[in-house]
Amino acid sequence: MAIDFSVEPEFQKQIDWVENLVKEDIEPLDQFMSVGTDKNGKALDADGWDAIRAYIKELQQRVRDQGLWGFHLGPDLGGPGLGQVKLCLLNEKLGRTSMGPTIFGCQAPDTGNMELIAHNGSEEQKEKYLQPLLRGEIRSAYSMTEPHAGGPEEFKCSAVRDGDEWVINGEKWYTSNGAAADFLIVMAITGPDKPMLEKASMFIVDSDLDGVEIVRNVHNLGTPLKENYDTSRGRGGHAYMRYNNVRVPASALLGDEGAGFVGSQTRLSGGRIHHAMRAVGVCTKALDMACERALSRRARGDRLADLQMVQADLADSYIQLKQFRLHVLYTAWMIDDIGSYTREIRKEIASIKISAAKVNHDIVYRAIHLHGALGMSNETALGSMWMSAPQMGIMDGSTEVHKANLAKLMLRDYEPSDDLFPTYHLPKLIAKAQDKFSKIVDSYHAA
Repeated sequence: MAIDFSVEPEFQKQIDWVENLVKEDIEPLDQFMSVGTDKNGKALDADGWDAIRAYIKELQQRVRDQGLWGFHLGPDLGGPGLGQVKLCLLNEKLGRTSMGPTIFGCQAPDTGNMELIAHNGSEEQKEKYLQPLLRGEIRSAYSMTEPHAGGPEEFKCSAVRDGDEWVINGEKWYTSNGAAADFLIVMAITGPDKPMLEKASMFIVDSDLDGVEIVRNVHNLGTPLKENYDTSRGRGGHAYMRYNNVRVPASALLGDEGAGFVGSQTRLSGGRIHHAMRAVGVCTKALDMACERALSRRARGDRLADLQMVQADLADSYIQLKQFRLHVLYTAWMIDDIGSYTREIRKEIASIKISAAKVNHDIVYRAIHLHGALGMSNETALGSMWMSAPQMGIMDGSTEVHKANLAKLMLRDYEPSDDLFPTYHLPKLIAKAQDKFSKIVDSYHAA
């Protein structure tokens, strides 16, 4: 039995290269992008932003030269085919940044949409949408959740066949990157009277089609509400979409008719483990900040690091982080070892998705608390890191849904007791043990 936690030397060099790029180039880019001004407070003009975009392309080329562009992809799609464990180790580093995934060509929601089209798309769809997406030339969005419900059993957005076209009508909520996308993958009900898993289909919808409307471009907590009403194309955010008699050709159907819900799991299962490992990166950064603060700040003559309650918080954060990290890597190893999303693997993916929100919440909260007023301000990254905790508990399925699913998967490995008392009832077990050992004693004396 081989259990080895070491990383092969050649890949460790890749990890070190990524870590250095993050520290020296991407984190400073994050910090500059957060203000978009020079030292005198002057906002960048168009030429200035052209310079920033050129710099981003330069970083992306360095990633390509290193062979790490689109590192989540297999060789058949132009990626390195690293496997899930190595993906996790790289995502751990990128989790410390906002722009990191964009620099490496593995930003959400594009990564999941790449997988969807790769697995379900026609050759025409792969040529028109997948290849430019892989090259980083276009952006995409995934339009699934609806304003009144997140669960597919309540979806109302529909697609009706009309000759050689499908006509899509309905609303979608929190379509990440919707305002910046060149195309959207839309989940719509095509068989309302069919069983739940056969009700919906997926369609590729060009964002410039007649009837594709952005009602509001919703932003996360802490962003001024006025930003939601700027629905101009090219902006980030999570669009509230409305599809008004949007006509798409029959060839826009992604995968088989009625296979939308099942097909969507292609993107969600892999995405959950990548989100979990990026959460490790977020929490590691928060713990690093907490440790520096504890060593630097004094209260009543003592360093915070010398106070037992602070020490307890730091220890709890370290233990949570290490346990969670190992669980994510174990899940990644299972996927690499088995090669498909079996019931056992789905159980572990649900587990780490649940843990990610809790660990993120606890570690970042302790770091904020340790920083006092500075932690509550917008002058550290802790505020944006804090916002990722509730997001982790909602995106790609809420914590409650995953807990219910995990319990169901667990219980399949057990059988009920058909007796009045459980199988582990001690009087019953002792009686069996007495019968067993009476025979042993009798056999010993007979000899």
